[in-house]
Amino acid sequence: MSPPPLPDVWFTRDLPVLRTIARLVDEPKHGGAPYLLGSVVPGSGLPKADVVAAAKALAAAGYVEPLTNHAGDIVRITGISAEARRLAGLWPTPQGEWERLLEQATTRAERAPTDVERQRWRAFADAAQAVGPDAGALFMQALIGGYVPRAH
Repeated sequence: MSPPPLPDVWFTRDLPVLRTIARLVDEPKHGGAPYLLGSVVPGSGLPKADVVAAAKALAAAGYVEPLTNHAGDIVRITGISAEARRLAGLWPTPQGEWERLLEQATTRAERAPTDVERQRWRAFADAAQAVGPDAGALFMQALIGGYVPRAH
C-alpha cells in the first residue's frame, strides 16, 4: 500500500504567493525587484515560513527569478516568467480570452439596436458556443500568440 498523496499546496500557498510577487514585480514603485520577505509576506497574508517554501517551489519551477544570499536563502525576486504572468492573471490565457469573446458576443446580441444586428450577434455567439471551449482556446492561443494560419 502506498502512502497517501501530499496535500495540495498550489492553491493554498504557491499561487497566492505567486500572485503577490507578480503584483509587486509589476508595480513601478518596486523597480521590478521587491524584497521577498519584506514585501511578499504581508501582501500574501501567509506566514513567513509558507512564503519561503512557496518561493523555493516557484523558483525551482522557473516561475520566479530569485536572488539568494551566501547561505542560499532567497532574499529578492528579480523577475517572473511569462507563464507566471499568465498564472497570476497579468497576461491573458487562451481559455480566459475565449470566455471573454463568448461574453462579448452574447452581450452584443442582447444589446444590439436592431433585429438584424441582434440576429447576427446571436448567430456569432451560437457558433462560438458550438465550437466549444477546447477548440476556442486553441483559436485564441493563435490570436494571442500572433499566429494566423495561412489559407491554402
